[in-house]
Amino acid sequence: MAAPKRHGGAPKKKKGPTVGTGGHGRKALEGKGPTPKAEERTYHKAYRNKQLAERAAAKPGTGRARPVGRSAGRGKNAEEMVTGRNSVLEALRADIPAKALYMAIRIDVDDRVREVLKLAADRGLPVMETGKPELDRMTDEAIHQGLALQVPPYDYPDALETVEQTLAKASKGYINNTPLFIALDGITDPRNLGAIIRSASAFGAHAVIVPERRSVGMTASAWKTSAGAAARVPVARATNLTNTLKAMKQSGVYVIGLDGDGDVDLTGLALATEPLCIVVGSEGKGLSRLVRENCDQIVSIPIESAMESLNASMAVGITLYEVSRLRTA
Repeated sequence: MAAPKRHGGAPKKKKGPTVGTGGHGRKALEGKGPTPKAEERTYHKAYRNKQLAERAAAKPGTGRARPVGRSAGRGKNAEEMVTGRNSVLEALRADIPAKALYMAIRIDVDDRVREVLKLAADRGLPVMETGKPELDRMTDEAIHQGLALQVPPYDYPDALETVEQTLAKASKGYINNTPLFIALDGITDPRNLGAIIRSASAFGAHAVIVPERRSVGMTASAWKTSAGAAARVPVARATNLTNTLKAMKQSGVYVIGLDGDGDVDLTGLALATEPLCIVVGSEGKGLSRLVRENCDQIVSIPIESAMESLNASMAVGITLYEVSRLRTA
């Protein structure tokens, strides 16, 4: 009897080996490999920003940003980026030295941006247009609001050379007032430094000396707080403050340290009319032991007993005023 015919359904599979594809579908199974980086995808804006940066690097001065960031040099003389519309505007108003102004492409222009561009144009400052990702990288992801100002590193003269040059000028009559210096011991706040420079300029000091290590430096904040005085009073750097003070004493400069527990009263200071270096310590720790030991006198400012101490910049300002008063008396 014949077997019944199959109607519909799946075809009956044959038993035994079957013929394969010969590897024709292997390529489809392998996939497309790892996803390319954003800057390598031609349709991505990161690719366009990379192209702009490369073109600017190949043709300096084209108005596009070259890839220079703070991370390129974080040492003693690292360049600084002032970020944010208000900060950049204030820095330009204060005439802080700058190398270039970086501005985001298609920035939302407001009154601050207009004034920034005007001030930059008045100073002949290069304005470099860049993409936001590149600006983010250059400013270490700071909130820049589309603006960043590149401040060059401060060129610190050597402390001892500055002292010797000042003493030589005084001996030849090239400067009218008696040499006067200020040394900072453990000051780390740039606003304190800026305020001290401002007082130094007001009362005729010839230089501010800062140690090379564990000390504040000339940042944009210090420049701004000095209100332009940093352009007139040099900030000199001492490799070792204690050794510098010793050398200054050997050169005929008297060294006084400011301290609330000093044994000499500032009022009527006898050494005021001599070549003088005023040393001020941090508000918290005061003068370090070695610096204190190398001072000719430890001077205190008379204040109310309820007040524990004065801010470093305020103490320097009061001392400079008294020294200036005694020198002109």
